[in-house]
Amino acid sequence: MWHVARLSARARPESARTVDDLVQSTAHNVMLITLVFYLASATVLAGSAATAVMVRLFAVALVFLLAGLVAYRMLSRRYLASQLVWQGGLAVGLALAVLLLERPEIALLYVLLPLVAAATAGWAGGLLAEAVVVAAAWWTTHGGLPAALPAEFGLAMPVVAGFAGALGWAITSPLLIVAEWSLAGYKQAQENLNLAREQRLELKQAEEDLLKANRELARLSDRLKALQRIAEEARQAKAEFVANVSHELRTPLNMIIGFTEIISRSPQVYGGRLPAALLTDIAAVRRNSEHLANLVNDVLDLSQVEAGRMALSREWISLPQVIEAAVAAVKALFDSKELYLLTDVAADLPSVFGDGTRIRQVIINLLSNAGRFTERGGVTVRCWREDAQVMLSVTDTGPGIGEADQKRLFEPFQQLDPSIRRRYGGSGLGLTISKQFVEMHGGKMWLESPATGLARADSRSPLHGPGTTIRFSLPLETPLPVEPAAGGIRRAITPDDELGYRMRKPPARASSTDALPRLVVLEKGRTLQRLLGRYLPNVEVAAAADIAAAMAELGRSPAQALIVNASPLDEVSPAALTNLPFGAPALTCWAPGEDEAARRLGVVRYLVKPVASERLLAALAGLGGGVKTALVVDDEPDELHLFARMLATNATGYRILQATTGQRALAMLRSRRPDVMLLDLVMPGMDGFQVLEEKGRDPAIRDIPVIVISSRDPTGDPVVSNTLTITHGSGLSVRSLLAFIQATGEILTPVK
Repeated sequence: MWHVARLSARARPESARTVDDLVQSTAHNVMLITLVFYLASATVLAGSAATAVMVRLFAVALVFLLAGLVAYRMLSRRYLASQLVWQGGLAVGLALAVLLLERPEIALLYVLLPLVAAATAGWAGGLLAEAVVVAAAWWTTHGGLPAALPAEFGLAMPVVAGFAGALGWAITSPLLIVAEWSLAGYKQAQENLNLAREQRLELKQAEEDLLKANRELARLSDRLKALQRIAEEARQAKAEFVANVSHELRTPLNMIIGFTEIISRSPQVYGGRLPAALLTDIAAVRRNSEHLANLVNDVLDLSQVEAGRMALSREWISLPQVIEAAVAAVKALFDSKELYLLTDVAADLPSVFGDGTRIRQVIINLLSNAGRFTERGGVTVRCWREDAQVMLSVTDTGPGIGEADQKRLFEPFQQLDPSIRRRYGGSGLGLTISKQFVEMHGGKMWLESPATGLARADSRSPLHGPGTTIRFSLPLETPLPVEPAAGGIRRAITPDDELGYRMRKPPARASSTDALPRLVVLEKGRTLQRLLGRYLPNVEVAAAADIAAAMAELGRSPAQALIVNASPLDEVSPAALTNLPFGAPALTCWAPGEDEAARRLGVVRYLVKPVASERLLAALAGLGGGVKTALVVDDEPDELHLFARMLATNATGYRILQATTGQRALAMLRSRRPDVMLLDLVMPGMDGFQVLEEKGRDPAIRDIPVIVISSRDPTGDPVVSNTLTITHGSGLSVRSLLAFIQATGEILTPVK
């Protein structure tokens, strides 16, 4: 056992101490049991011997006890030596007992020595003990003792001793293996316990972290609610700002455009013929004012676009005409600085599908920048065709721009030097906005300048500096949505069965042309048509005033859908929208416009500033020929003067009454009984809404028609329509319904 234990200890150093303790404990127990057994056996064999025999027996017992004591003391330090002492003591004690007690049968106890040795020292100890037994058997049978054992005992003793040794080794070795397995299991259990403790600690830590995360999430949720409130307040402030901008910008623009229009078209009002140069300057003021009015309308439209992009009013435009208009707008700047302004436009330039106002603004920005930074020489505008795009460049003879500054030139609010703002003016947004407008058209804008900075922009600069060239490109090809090719044969059980049979169609011999998607719009005004034309430039829009005209348009040419702009007060029968030609679906929504605003206010017309004189006179003419006296109500004296001029230029000769407050307007309605009232809605004190409400309560003046002239656009509300109804005569399949639900959910509640 000792040998096996030592081999196991070398194989598993971590369990050596435990195996040693186990072997020592086993040896101790075997030694104790063997000692007691031998002493008891000697006592029994001695029987009732005489005193002399008892003394001899005591001497034998003393040898056993002395050998056991010495072996026990050596057991923990020198295990093998202790076993040799113990086995040797047993052999000597048995031999002494045979000699002193003259009882050869005591030698039969030698057969237990291999069992003890195999149990404590392994098979090597068992072999050594077997040799001792063989010697003891020969000695007791042939050693010349006075009373020898029979010869057959000499043969039986080694055999029995060998069996006992083999039995001892066979019993102890598996027990040692079991002990090793137990130790390994104990070690694994200990490791699992440590791992479980660590995992429990980690779980506890994760639980604490989760609690902290929940607390932080609760705090973030509270912050999110606060930020949401702030965002809502900001949205309301933005809506207020848009309304204020609408009023504050459109009102002066209305006066500028109105007066310049009157001066240009009716110079006789001012007592004679005006100089041609003055009329030319006034025409330039009017053009730029109308351009600014268009920009104001686009800024207001931008506030309603949730995607954060400016929509384009695309149409086929002539770039030479746009360049000519832009050059005319900035010509005065170049003339004042005695700079030349040249244009070089290719003769074969094709039309471009884009927003003329935006492209004109880009060219004006580039020309204005070039004119402001150029002191000598001038600017050249070139435009030519290059492959599938149109190239336009603006080249000046100014100081140029350094390479380091070119990288940040197109960034917002960036100017090359702090002194530039004081010297040349500007906000640093012109190039940024221009670049965005060009990219919205699918083009690119870049800069070319060989200069190293603005150091040469002084009086000592040569006549022509290194200059700067800014170029941009516009694509000639209009990208259209790819539609599935018509033709081919398909058999399917359901309309959306993707597993239907498709035959390969022969190649078309005629050149294919991509058709624009077509929509038919049914509405009384032009609100939805204007929105579709601005935000869906690649869609053909056909207008219809009633359901019969809409059915005729749908029957004339297939359309993707019929769009019905109907308010809750309109009567649109759902049955009329179920059997549309070519199976077109019907979409019903409500986008209120000027007509709807007029109907809600109970007035005959709703005009948005700036108002041209033709629209105002047409609105008055629509009331019939009985209109002679008009009451103009506005808190701005300049506005009153403008409308008076517009009405005075008409050959009808309207009689004009004026009021600057709501109370004065009601008093004049009751006392003077005008034929029509031109009313502004935004006024201090009693505004136009209150005037209409008070007028509706008075039967005497209730029927006087009212035309509202306001800078507040009725389509500028954050929510245009809160209902969208889709009707399809052939119904929706499961796949189409699910696809529509998914697409609608992504649009209304985007996940990113």
